[in-house]
Amino acid sequence: MDALPDTRQMLLHYLHDARESLLWKVDGLSERALRMPRTSTGTNLLGLIKHAASIESGYFGEVFDRPWPTPEEMPWEDRLDEDPNADFYALPDEPAAQILDLYRRVAEFADATITDLPLDAPGRVPWWGERGDVTLQRIIVHVIFDLSRHAGHADILREEIDGAVGLVPRATNIPDIDQDAYVAKLRAIAQQFPADDRTTA
Repeated sequence: MDALPDTRQMLLHYLHDARESLLWKVDGLSERALRMPRTSTGTNLLGLIKHAASIESGYFGEVFDRPWPTPEEMPWEDRLDEDPNADFYALPDEPAAQILDLYRRVAEFADATITDLPLDAPGRVPWWGERGDVTLQRIIVHVIFDLSRHAGHADILREEIDGAVGLVPRATNIPDIDQDAYVAKLRAIAQQFPADDRTTA
């Protein structure tokens, strides 16, 4: 039986997978497709990447007194009071390539924090209020959870654009079946139950 993995390396593995899942969902799309809001709350793929950069730079930077060295690259952080969604969409003068490059560099910065500090290193999350005293290990788990949630959002958005689905490129986790027949089967099952006022199907 293989030895249990080192805790730090295991956490980094899942963090890297969450990032890979998120970044895969924007690969090959145009600026327009990346920016287009695709839900009633405005969720868009490029905005999810921008938000991820804010998440990781804050949690692995300020929280452990290691601030992102070039804050001018994230001017939206200063606009959040007037525009609480400022990190969830890109302005016309913020090209996708720039945001993607920023996120990749933020990821390297975050990994350095995780590598340099012990897992029990204390930190302080000022936006959490009274419960803001944390350890690095707790923050890694929190960020994995947060990024995985947004990767799930991105997965659905990308599927609606061009049908691209899956977990990560090396392991899509999608069975090789007739998807149209599968969806038809699920629809037939669902239609056996009465509709309610909140449904359209």
